[in-house]
Amino acid sequence: MQHFPIFVALAGRRVVVSGGGEAALAKLRLLMKTEANLTVFAPDPAPEIAAWAEAGKLRLARRAMAPGDALCAVLFYAANEDAAQDARDVALARADGALANIVDNLQDSQFITPAIVDRDPVTVAIGTEGAAPVLARAIKRDLEERLPADLGPLARIGKAFRKVADALPMGRKRRDFWAAFYGGAGSEALRAGGEEAVRATLDTLLQAHLSEAPRPGRVLFVGAGPGDPDLLTLKARRALDEADVVIHDRLISPAILELARREAILVDAGKEGFGPSMSQADIDALIVEHASAGAQVVRLKSGDPTVFGRLDEEIDAVTAADIAWEIVPGITAASAAVATIGQSLTKRERNASVRFLTGHDMKGFADHDWKALARPGEVAAIYMGKRAARFIQGRLLMHGAGPDTPVTVIENASRPDQRILATTLAALASDLAQAALSGPALTLFGLAPRSAEATATRLMKEAL
Repeated sequence: MQHFPIFVALAGRRVVVSGGGEAALAKLRLLMKTEANLTVFAPDPAPEIAAWAEAGKLRLARRAMAPGDALCAVLFYAANEDAAQDARDVALARADGALANIVDNLQDSQFITPAIVDRDPVTVAIGTEGAAPVLARAIKRDLEERLPADLGPLARIGKAFRKVADALPMGRKRRDFWAAFYGGAGSEALRAGGEEAVRATLDTLLQAHLSEAPRPGRVLFVGAGPGDPDLLTLKARRALDEADVVIHDRLISPAILELARREAILVDAGKEGFGPSMSQADIDALIVEHASAGAQVVRLKSGDPTVFGRLDEEIDAVTAADIAWEIVPGITAASAAVATIGQSLTKRERNASVRFLTGHDMKGFADHDWKALARPGEVAAIYMGKRAARFIQGRLLMHGAGPDTPVTVIENASRPDQRILATTLAALASDLAQAALSGPALTLFGLAPRSAEATATRLMKEAL
């Protein structure tokens, strides 16, 4: 992020514009929506600018800028549509201490003005750091259609009520009050009886929330999917948006954690296979501690929480503490991995079942029915199996699996840094060592990428 988005308070403060043509007009139309004191320097201003000056909407100096003209200005816009003149005026403005912008010149500007969706006092700013103005305008059009016209009046009435609403304690109770107001009650009142009805609704909502007992803590066991934020369920996104505390695994991608509410407490409870990690007992205690204090806790697990997520132990701990809980499923790594290679986990006349195994639990792994898995056509999704690759290879070959059985290893499935290793059972251990995969990987036994499978079939037919 090269430009940090902020909202600058302009009421009663000075903003200076140099230029009197189309570029200046475009900026002034936007700036006049604010309460800033506007000053324009233009030897030959457009008629609209002169009319605005006559009406007292801005101050117009019919000359070029001079040293000291931008003193005490918060912002300065160079809109002369002449590179040399803009450079001269920006140098003067910066010397006077103003932040300077040159219209349509990102490189030499200290700040940029985003595309704006105006539902005063609600303002949505959209920026692409100058990379794609057309995209910013497209997003603006989409938001203009989505945001209701009554959003501005509701926000204005709500703003006036904020001090009264401060009677509610900070935290979830106050958030629930405003969520109820903006989530439907306010709009319904405005349509039914205007602003007076909205104020009455606010009073009624406030009394209801003041008398309401605090909501007890709750735990949601949420599947974060394989890493791509677009693969999160809508329910998972809502849970993150409402969470007070997010206790997450090591493998949760930063892009997904970014979706959590800004005020939420993020706790890394990462467990790393064969390495240092927080103990399961400590994780259980942490979940119970926060939920017992009344927090809405999201226990965020990679993939689907019901697949190798030690979910039962955490549910048992929460149940023992008499805390309500819910499971929000996610897309498991096997589904994401098999999708990347264009295959399906089951196929008619090939395999009617699929095995999910974990290479982390070596005791249970060693006791698996390897003879059944070694049969032709069988498919298995092996989680956390990189370190156990040689063991897997040996067991399957020992029980009769064909050395040329396809095996595909997908690292960071669904993420931008995804890697696919297509190999065979005979070459699995050596190819893995050579590939030096460092991220989380899932091994698909019995499946090759569809493109590789098609090539092999073609070569076989040609040989015949």
